[in-house]
Amino acid sequence: MGYEVKIGISNKHVHLSQEALEFLYGAGHQLTPIKDLVQPGQFASEERVDVVGPKGTLKGLRILGPVRKETQVELSMTDARTIGITAPIRESGKLEGTPGCTLVANGKELVIDHGVIVAWRHIHLDPEEAKEAGVKDGDIVSVKIEGERGLTFDNVLVRSGEKHKREAHFDTDEGNAAGCGGNSVCTIIK
Repeated sequence: MGYEVKIGISNKHVHLSQEALEFLYGAGHQLTPIKDLVQPGQFASEERVDVVGPKGTLKGLRILGPVRKETQVELSMTDARTIGITAPIRESGKLEGTPGCTLVANGKELVIDHGVIVAWRHIHLDPEEAKEAGVKDGDIVSVKIEGERGLTFDNVLVRSGEKHKREAHFDTDEGNAAGCGGNSVCTIIK
């Protein structure tokens, strides 16, 4: 029997640099947390932004905090195609060579020349959990999801470190394909 991990479905969202946040919301602006996320220190903020591509706009994407070194837009493939962006599948923070978009908030437009990705599906584990599961940071595993629309996902990245908490992240396209609900779990099967 494999190692079981709760699934978190990641909806489209934006991570801003402090510079981008201040451009859109004003000098010295800080994100306003409204809900803590499972990963320690991360939160959903009150602030939102529209994401504009060549073929359309995604309105009101949540900004997640805390601010990052670099601005990053995480979309599902469906979201990206809807607004005309060919976004590559990437690990969070690996933004070299990615397409850009325009971010709109408070009547201001910020053009970013890169940073739009489809997040590589991944599992967060702290070092003890990773040891229990028999994996380490950077491993690529397969996971099985049971149920009426159950399936197996290959190419799932393991992210392990002190600031990680046991949770698998799939985007809305992946979650819908597997019929995931609020209490869904997956099992690492290697």
